[in-house]
Amino acid sequence: MNDVDHADNTVSRRSAAPRIAAVIPCFNEALAIRQVVEGFRASLPADAEIHVFDNNSTDDTAAVARAAGAIVTHVAAPGKGNVVRRMFADVEADIYVMVDGDATYETAAAPRLIQRLIDGNLDMVVGNRIDDGQNALTYRAGHRLGNRMLTGAVVQLFGGGLTDMLSGYRVFSRRYAKSFPALSRGFEIETELTVHALELRMPWAEESTAYSTRPEGSHSKLSTYRDGWRILKTICKLFVSERPLQFFSIIAALLALGAVALVVPLVVTYMHTGLVPRLPTAVLATGAMLGAMLSMVCGVVMHAVTLGRREAKRLRYLAIPGVRNCNCNSNAPR
Repeated sequence: MNDVDHADNTVSRRSAAPRIAAVIPCFNEALAIRQVVEGFRASLPADAEIHVFDNNSTDDTAAVARAAGAIVTHVAAPGKGNVVRRMFADVEADIYVMVDGDATYETAAAPRLIQRLIDGNLDMVVGNRIDDGQNALTYRAGHRLGNRMLTGAVVQLFGGGLTDMLSGYRVFSRRYAKSFPALSRGFEIETELTVHALELRMPWAEESTAYSTRPEGSHSKLSTYRDGWRILKTICKLFVSERPLQFFSIIAALLALGAVALVVPLVVTYMHTGLVPRLPTAVLATGAMLGAMLSMVCGVVMHAVTLGRREAKRLRYLAIPGVRNCNCNSNAPR
């Protein structure tokens, strides 16, 4: 191939419009899914694919989505995390628009979120939910408080300035989707999505979007306490796996402080009498200090393992082109 042909092919690749796919996880959303599919059909480019992933619905979700023009895929393994894993594995696109199928998110904002992703050459844009405040059931106080607390915990542990970690409205680049391992099973998947971006130091942003009430007769599948507890456990697990040195250093420090607190009275007694009258306490203090040392060793070893895992994920991420390689700026949806 000569230089002219190579240049022509390069220009052709860069002038191609990005492939956009809307991916919608669903469970018993027959009353809402048509509105979501039609909303994306109206706001996204005509060649954009709309995929509905039906997670064992017992109503007519799949039939309604198919009639609305969506590509429907059945996912047998229960849980939103399992659906997201399947979505990113099966769908081939340059830009992924993920949204829940409950018709509470602003589908008309999709072009704006996509443009933000392209303009900033980002890997994730999160739709920050803003409700009108007219209906208390739109964004319940318990959910709002839980979101604020869990988001704050993630920010403290992993950094970043995210304000709505649990939003189900996100736009991803291909290199994000194809480098995401998706280990979670349920609603805790949003936490894993956020931490994945923060740990690989991917460029991301938030964009405010309207949040509205579900269609009449439709019910939320989210349990405030059960799912909140699962999300909290996921945050703790991710802290251990992604920040092992910090985690085990905290344990080591607590054990060491306990050992010192136990041994100081023994040392004082020994200095005055030359005796160690409380031998079990001395043994306990020694065991606590040995535990602190062992904890530090575990932290160092696991930290090295985590760095290797992170480097492997980073190399996988770097092997995939970013959104600007498609010259998306001239072909973005309007």
